[in-house]
Amino acid sequence: MADHADAPALAVLVVEDEPVALEAHAAYVTRVAGFTVAGTAATSQQALRVLDTTPVDVVLLDMNLPDRHGLDVIRAMRTAGHRADVIAVTSARELEVVRSAVSLGVVQYILKPFVFATLRDRLEAYRDYRAQVRSGEQVASQDEVDQVVAGVRPTRAALPKGMSEELLGRVTRELRGAGALSATELAERLGVSRVTARRYAEHLSDARLVTRSQRYAGAGRPEIEYRWT
Repeated sequence: MADHADAPALAVLVVEDEPVALEAHAAYVTRVAGFTVAGTAATSQQALRVLDTTPVDVVLLDMNLPDRHGLDVIRAMRTAGHRADVIAVTSARELEVVRSAVSLGVVQYILKPFVFATLRDRLEAYRDYRAQVRSGEQVASQDEVDQVVAGVRPTRAALPKGMSEELLGRVTRELRGAGALSATELAERLGVSRVTARRYAEHLSDARLVTRSQRYAGAGRPEIEYRWT
């Protein structure tokens, strides 16, 4: 890994229209050595204004903004001469969106929901990539070129032991579409045990993508319900 002790912090613009997610993503960035939050924005207009006035190295960009799609934001950035790299942070899973993002030069594409470790690994890989490309040295072989290009796209961060990406995606879809569900209701929809459903819901809660609240029904013991933020 490159030595970052004397390297200036990389400035990040966090663009996200959901207030809770915006706060969480900005907090995540500040926890990674070598990065600082240069600004935040909830719309494309706000993001472009920040880019016009503030030096930014990389934009953490949601693809689904209220006033413009993220792909159009990237096009507007380039038209205006902004050269900041872009890391897409989004729930957009359409293959065409992914392909278009790659063609526009997006250096990484992170699917929601994710945990801090996922973003940390991506930012650290990007930091190492930037350290390599600004060193001023020349590459000596195709192998070195491949290492530099591959370095900005690290291997996927592992979920906690016993959890799967497939079931996490199903839990996410259920909670996004249902409003609020208890672990029992979620388990019935997914065909899994209540313990399993609760574990996945708590994982999303820890990632601040789901909020927990108590539901009171009659005189019985209240139960926890989970609501997508």
